[in-house]
Amino acid sequence: MTISHAFIVSNELSITEGQVRSTVELLDDGATVPFISRYRKEMTRGLDEVQITQIRDRVQQLRDLDKRKEAVLKSIEDQGKLNDELVKQIHQASTLSVLEDIYLPYKPKRRTRALIAREKGLQGLADWLLEQSQEDSDIAAAAFIDIEKGVATAEEALAGARDILAEYIAEQAEVRALARETLLKKGRFVSRVVPGKEEEALKYKDYFEWKELLKDAPSHRVLAMRRGEKEGMLYLDVTIDKEEVLPQIERLYVKQKHVSSSHHVALAVQDSYKRLLMPAIETEIRVISRKEADAEAIRVFADNVRQLLLTAPLGQKPMIAIDPGFRTGCKTVVLDAQGNLIEHTAIFPHTGERGAAEAEKQLREWIRKYTVDIIAVGNGTAGRETEEFVRQLRIDRLQLITVNESGASIYSASEVAREEFPNEDVTVRGAVSIGRRLMDPLAELVKIDPKSIGVGQYQHDVDQRLLQSALDDTVISCVNAVGVELNTASKQILSYISGLGPALAQQIVNYRKENGPFKSRRELKKVPRLGEKAFEQAAGFLRIRQGEHPLDASAVHPERYALVEQIASDLSLSVGELVGNQQVVNQIDLQKYVTPEVGLPTLQDILKELSKPGLDPREEFEVFSFAEGIHTIADLKIGMRLPGVVTNITNFGAFVDVGVHQDGLVHLSQLADRFIQDPHQVVKVQQRVVVEVIEVDERRKRISLSMKSEKKPVSKGAKTRKKRDSDADLATKMAALVDKFR
Repeated sequence: MTISHAFIVSNELSITEGQVRSTVELLDDGATVPFISRYRKEMTRGLDEVQITQIRDRVQQLRDLDKRKEAVLKSIEDQGKLNDELVKQIHQASTLSVLEDIYLPYKPKRRTRALIAREKGLQGLADWLLEQSQEDSDIAAAAFIDIEKGVATAEEALAGARDILAEYIAEQAEVRALARETLLKKGRFVSRVVPGKEEEALKYKDYFEWKELLKDAPSHRVLAMRRGEKEGMLYLDVTIDKEEVLPQIERLYVKQKHVSSSHHVALAVQDSYKRLLMPAIETEIRVISRKEADAEAIRVFADNVRQLLLTAPLGQKPMIAIDPGFRTGCKTVVLDAQGNLIEHTAIFPHTGERGAAEAEKQLREWIRKYTVDIIAVGNGTAGRETEEFVRQLRIDRLQLITVNESGASIYSASEVAREEFPNEDVTVRGAVSIGRRLMDPLAELVKIDPKSIGVGQYQHDVDQRLLQSALDDTVISCVNAVGVELNTASKQILSYISGLGPALAQQIVNYRKENGPFKSRRELKKVPRLGEKAFEQAAGFLRIRQGEHPLDASAVHPERYALVEQIASDLSLSVGELVGNQQVVNQIDLQKYVTPEVGLPTLQDILKELSKPGLDPREEFEVFSFAEGIHTIADLKIGMRLPGVVTNITNFGAFVDVGVHQDGLVHLSQLADRFIQDPHQVVKVQQRVVVEVIEVDERRKRISLSMKSEKKPVSKGAKTRKKRDSDADLATKMAALVDKFR
């Protein structure tokens, strides 16, 4: 990395060049973002994961830009056209757009009108026109008539010269920058329905006749219009009034309005604008707007995935999990506290009295046999009806919990599920997944492609490479923030641990099968192909309950065990006696242990772990129930206040499940009593909320909800009292003012 990179990034992120350089050195050495953020705080001076990720991505952009500069320099040099001024401009180009604008005149081209005109020997005439001499253009053009080259008349010569000028003008960096900037500021999206598609395109009705400034168009509207265009339902254009750009270009090139050569230059400018410049810039702007919309949608999606992955876990408890259904029955499984499948069957509580009686008998038998206190029910088809059936068992100690089953069917048909349950069908696997994601959402959801878990915003329309990268970062961040139990973790969740990946995760699982549970973190070094670097990156994020070393169950890195042992020795305690001893931990003087390698940030992290080793950063689990008697959209009435669960968040609002198999929308304007710009300011995925029904459209299956405070009507008497009290307050204040100025 060059010093200029550190300078650029430090200015953009408002951090020091030293922080950037240290971070990049660690990244280049193979360190992961979670490891650097957690265990190298002294080197980065406390940068968090977001800042480290920004440094990583921005430096990569700058390195890619450098590579492109090298390719451009070589290309121009090979043409014999490279000079000191060009070298300087290329090295100073700060963005890819600026670089490509510089390179455009030298970029190899197909046979353009300008190239054909040059082959006819008209470059000299084009240069003469650009000087805008007082001499008559027709007389000057006559000298370029050449029948053999295909120039029969002066007008043909002038037309060819104008083609050369039009291309020249369209390729000038100054002109392109002017057009690009103006279009970004004043350009508009214009969408309209494709004639004859009015009925088929009803979901895009808002965009049948729509105009909006580019700079004001939010991500979700851009993506909606692009999808409509892709599906052949909408025409979508990026437009600007030519008066916004063309006069500015004319001022750059048309010097003398009443000279004939200037007239031809003006014609060339107009041709350049319409035929070459604006189509290219409009295409470029469409790409820019798409990238911006994609980036925002990906950000929203990643935020939602993070919240979903970090949903509070129920913990290790035996349970019955039900994947509900009507005609095909409810696939029902019993899981032990570790999530292992014990028994499974299908019950039919919705197929008549006999089916209901047999289902009740089966559930009661399992509840008694396995001492089950919890029944998890998926929220899909027949979910609410199955909940009602379970409630009718009237077992006081039984907790009924609804589980969002988005993606369970994807998991049940996956290679991961087949590997876990090779002898079970997809319905059993789906029911197991429902139960396990209640126990530990993170451990179960990492087995599913995040794009399939229902919390995205146009996730299938955005750049899939960037989306996958952002989601990978999010999953890695979540897994490492929580940490995993080394002796029970699946290879899927292990693969997200810092420094591991799928191959080493499989090696760990294989070693565990062959040698039994790991007894210490140190034993990881015996895993084939797991070297020192991987151990350094991964060890702190792996937990071993009842390990040989008391700190193996904590987030303290093995490289700091000796330090903790010294602290314990200074207190005349063993490490085991120190861990979890809040009273003693509070008395530790951290300054005594500060060294050049270990500063206060790391020592403070160690202190937190000594106080509460291996503490799960996720919130405590809370049982939630939908309102009884509300099963379908037909049961909803305007004014109802209902409990719900936030299932998805977009830039325009939040979707909430109130238990009717159709999520309702709380629009951005209805999320709070105050103005908010981002729904994430007030809600998160899987949050429990209370909403009011403000509109129901059964035909279109749309539900509008509000989270604003309930406004109680004020009685006439209350209004009178309020006015009387207000009058009395005013009289008191006036009397006080009179007394003050007497």
